[in-house]
Amino acid sequence: MSELAWKNIGLRTGVVELQDYTKTVSMPAMVVERPGRSRIEITAPLTGIVTRVYPLEGEVVEPGQPLFDLRLTHEDMVTAQREYLRLVQAIDVVKWEISRLQSVGEGVIAGRRVLEQQYEQQKLEAALHAQRQGLLLHGLSEKQVETIGQSRLLLQSITVVVPSYSQEAEPVSTEKSEPLLHVQRIVASRGEQVSAGALMGVLADHGTLYVEGQAFEDDSQRLLQAVRDQWPVEVSALSGTTAGKHSEPLKILYVSDQIDPQSRTLHYYLVLPNELVRDEARQGHRFVAWKHRPGQRMEVKIPINQPWRDQIVLPPEAVVAEGAEAFVFAKHGDHFDRTAVHIVYQDQDAVVVENDGSLVGSTLALSGAYQMQLALKNKSGGGVDPHAGHNH
Repeated sequence: MSELAWKNIGLRTGVVELQDYTKTVSMPAMVVERPGRSRIEITAPLTGIVTRVYPLEGEVVEPGQPLFDLRLTHEDMVTAQREYLRLVQAIDVVKWEISRLQSVGEGVIAGRRVLEQQYEQQKLEAALHAQRQGLLLHGLSEKQVETIGQSRLLLQSITVVVPSYSQEAEPVSTEKSEPLLHVQRIVASRGEQVSAGALMGVLADHGTLYVEGQAFEDDSQRLLQAVRDQWPVEVSALSGTTAGKHSEPLKILYVSDQIDPQSRTLHYYLVLPNELVRDEARQGHRFVAWKHRPGQRMEVKIPINQPWRDQIVLPPEAVVAEGAEAFVFAKHGDHFDRTAVHIVYQDQDAVVVENDGSLVGSTLALSGAYQMQLALKNKSGGGVDPHAGHNH
């Protein structure tokens, strides 16, 4: 074959080395978010009108970064602040009166009045504490309540910020020390009236996701055995209808305790560590893109037996079958020799051939075996069967 012919068939070669092989069964799967972990819903802490929206959808945000400005309009909130401010000022008046009486000097009347004012101060401070707790329950922060007392002004607006990592019961992503949050969805619009508890936006961390697989009832025992024996599971991304080249071994996290009544399948889940494929800043906003995304179709290969040790495993394109015969092409110098082999097992991804000791260390053609077989037959003048050696 000419040099152009080698290029046309995409010839690849490799040295034969022994490796382990595990028989698997393929099952459909999909990348999904981790329930209760991947998403953080941002809700309105108080009733008000949205006056400003800070982030863009898809933007990465940091803890404490502002998200929305709210102008407070709820009457209960205004009344609670007004009562809190009244108590703060009343305590100031009582403290001033106690100080005045103590400066008058000792005496029966002055001492009695001081005790009465101190008792009044204690009552006001108890009421202030209760009112302070009420404001915190309304959604104000400790700092905002302190600001009302120090400035003697009612709080007219608040800023909703990205929650701190320490506020989470568990980090959103267990694979990183800090989650990388991005704005998945913005719900609130500027000028919109929102009630306390209304959804304003959604933040998400896709640093760690789940692969949700579906096993049919016939495969459930194999699945449970893989979980029990902690066998590594190969997960491959699908592009259209073709499996991607890159895969990574994972372990099954858990298997659902019920069968889906619609699909009659058993769901199981694997933890999928993600990786960034894009991280750039544009006009002051940071955007990222992940390798794996929720909704992406995957293929999971569940092991069905213990690994076969020291096998010769070749890609399907390296072996051509003709009738009962099977051949590979071994490189010797500047040409390839056809060598007969015995196929022990094959599937859509690999062919296991018998190790008779002759192939280990040899350089084989790992692709284009079918085209090389046709070229060999054409050169020898034999009739070419268009279906010879082609596996459907």
